[in-house]
Amino acid sequence: MRIWNLPVVDFISFDELEEERPVALVTTAGAWEAVADDLAHLNVIWRSNITDATIQQWANFTVDLQQLTINNSQLTIYAVGGGQVINAAKYIAYHTGLELVSLPTALTADAFLTWNSGVRAEGCVRYLETKPPERLIMDVDVLAAAPDGIRAAGICDVLSIATSLWDWELAAEKGENPEGMELIPWVADAAQSILDGALECAESAGAGDAEGLKQLLDCLALGVQLCNQVGHSRPKEGSEHHFSYSVENYLSNGLSHANLVGPGIIMMAQFQDQDTDYLERALKACHIPLDNIPEDVVGMTLKGLPEYVRKHDLPYGIAHELNIA
Repeated sequence: MRIWNLPVVDFISFDELEEERPVALVTTAGAWEAVADDLAHLNVIWRSNITDATIQQWANFTVDLQQLTINNSQLTIYAVGGGQVINAAKYIAYHTGLELVSLPTALTADAFLTWNSGVRAEGCVRYLETKPPERLIMDVDVLAAAPDGIRAAGICDVLSIATSLWDWELAAEKGENPEGMELIPWVADAAQSILDGALECAESAGAGDAEGLKQLLDCLALGVQLCNQVGHSRPKEGSEHHFSYSVENYLSNGLSHANLVGPGIIMMAQFQDQDTDYLERALKACHIPLDNIPEDVVGMTLKGLPEYVRKHDLPYGIAHELNIA
């Protein structure tokens, strides 16, 4: 068994960051535009603009960068942006053997803390073993200045504990947890405490308050490391994430991770007969829209969700038991 680590976290203003090594930049146009002046002192000798979460694009960038590393042994990858960027950067860093430094421009997800990369394949999201960044640079002023809709969107990866724990307990009752994923009560209790911490800071994080953003980061990190310790993601990923994987197949225009998981949390909690008022308040405090998915798309997704989760062998939860005509 391997227990993965979190990256070293430094709270530094981007414009004060010291870096003498040449940099391979992984970013998106929008993310880089927001912080380019603060990072103008970096010696960027290679750049990729990430546009989708596919192995094909990541592999193409990897091959291109591998050619450059032949004469640049000190080259270091800098990932500037959100979840899409860091997932790609972790893949590229893993396959080139280069050190990875992550510079989030918003707390959009927990991906900058994890050891894997989520990739879309065959209508679902799969997680590939890559590696966590060696270093995470947090500029609180940059995070606070991010647009409302993405500033604290990562709270969805903590609020999902509410529905995933219910799923985990349901699976235990039905004997559907496979070996290695058995329900561990103290782990569930620890996850609940992390959820409570996110609920407590939702309003301040959503407003861009420094202490609120730090607490949200703490909750994200604790959630990731809890899953690292037990070797799976049942404490914080369940039917709400499975809904988000499925609904993407019906959408012509891509929505962000939070715009998919947020509504998934509320819908799955309702099917679980949970109170959702407190979850809705936290999501709204962090400016997560709950009505961006067309109603007809929601209906088709929910109707087909039981078949979908079985087809893709996703962990057992309320999604397996839906019966929507």
